[in-house]
Amino acid sequence: MGDPKGFLKTQRNVPKRRSVPNRIKDWKEFYEPLPDPMMMTQGGRCMDCGVPFCQGNTGCPVKNMIPDWNDLIYQGRWEAALKTLHATNNFPEFTGRLCPAPCESACVLGIIDGPVSIRNIEQHIIDKGFQEGWVVPIRPGFETGRKIAIVGSGPAGLSAAQQLRRAGHAVVVFEKADRIGGLLRYGIPDFKMEKDVIDRRLQQMTEEGVIFRTNVDVGSDYPLAALRAEFDAILLAMGAEVGRELVIPGRELNGIHQAMDFLTQQNKRNTGDCIDASQSITAHNKRVVIIGGGDTGSDCLGTCHRQGAKDVTQFEILSEPPLQRAKETPWPLWPLQMRTSHAHEEGCNREWSLSTTQFTGFDGQVKKLHTVRVAKNFTEIPASAMEIEADLVLLAMGFTGPKKEGLLLEMGVALDARGSVAVNKNQMTSVPGVFAAGDVKRGASLIVWAIREGRDAAEGIEQYLKQK
Repeated sequence: MGDPKGFLKTQRNVPKRRSVPNRIKDWKEFYEPLPDPMMMTQGGRCMDCGVPFCQGNTGCPVKNMIPDWNDLIYQGRWEAALKTLHATNNFPEFTGRLCPAPCESACVLGIIDGPVSIRNIEQHIIDKGFQEGWVVPIRPGFETGRKIAIVGSGPAGLSAAQQLRRAGHAVVVFEKADRIGGLLRYGIPDFKMEKDVIDRRLQQMTEEGVIFRTNVDVGSDYPLAALRAEFDAILLAMGAEVGRELVIPGRELNGIHQAMDFLTQQNKRNTGDCIDASQSITAHNKRVVIIGGGDTGSDCLGTCHRQGAKDVTQFEILSEPPLQRAKETPWPLWPLQMRTSHAHEEGCNREWSLSTTQFTGFDGQVKKLHTVRVAKNFTEIPASAMEIEADLVLLAMGFTGPKKEGLLLEMGVALDARGSVAVNKNQMTSVPGVFAAGDVKRGASLIVWAIREGRDAAEGIEQYLKQK
């Protein structure tokens, strides 16, 4: 606890968003950082609350020692705060930008006042660490002679790779895309996280000795038998990449796309890649409908604004949540309540309790969505049919799990009831020596859980190698 009366004297303060007219003209991050002294004062709001729910499983899956680094920055001990932050979280620059901050929902101060600005403090600590040169390669003191293959380079695979390399193992990360990062690279728009944030961390990991191999689809480009022969252990961290489909009449029309295809293309454009005109998906001067009200839908919305969409409607089949925390989700649980993102602030026709029944179009191109209102149990409300005009439809309804055909099928790992990879308490699958972490075994979830599971899988691999 920094200032015993800090929570009484200081109001919650968070970085301000750049103005809407300014930020929709570029792809830069939309927050304006607060100065060090203001962040130090915010750290001083952390209470002597007895039981810090912010760092338990409910608040922080990676078990960040939040009160400790809040106290350290209040004292101005930034480098010590960084070491404390890195003790539990390999990539606070990712979580500080992208995590929805369940820690703040579990903050004790949040019961009576605005919670401590935990996520912003976290990002400020790590960004300052990079600026000051405190983030340096941590090379192992010895080599074990063991080799581990990691399939997938999202946050789960990267966190496991860093942990295992620092333990002295040779680590090779395989990525089927042309660049490392998984959904961090191609699923997150630049206005939420500019990609040099990933690159600077990858530089550290490369200097630590992690080997990255892109454009390699394990099981196809790299036979499974060769992988098993070369490596002592394998970690599956491919994510849950299969987007939920909408199987209704008219789905075959042009202009209807999965959200990730749309987001990936724009991220590629921002890196200078050329997109084939015949394959290009763009919202420019179009009437856009986004089906799905979650974070992915919000990412699509912000992207549409920056591409110059004529009009954007986003709707959700669920009913409109309350403005304040719903009684069904009491503190310290993640609250069910209305959330207005930066993208909604930029403009949106937002609808709730809508279900799409059909797409219709002209000359093979989608032109309309046919919808009905539904009750809380998803039953159709009589005489509620409505048509929405659209030139582009983006499906942002979540993910159904990992891709089953290919590597998972060939490897023969057991799946759980949801179709994700099943593991034991050490994160090992039904195939000895093969482990899984992140969305491929958990289903689509938070980045903070991916990092935690990557670290857990690294521990499981360590135990396995000791017994081998």
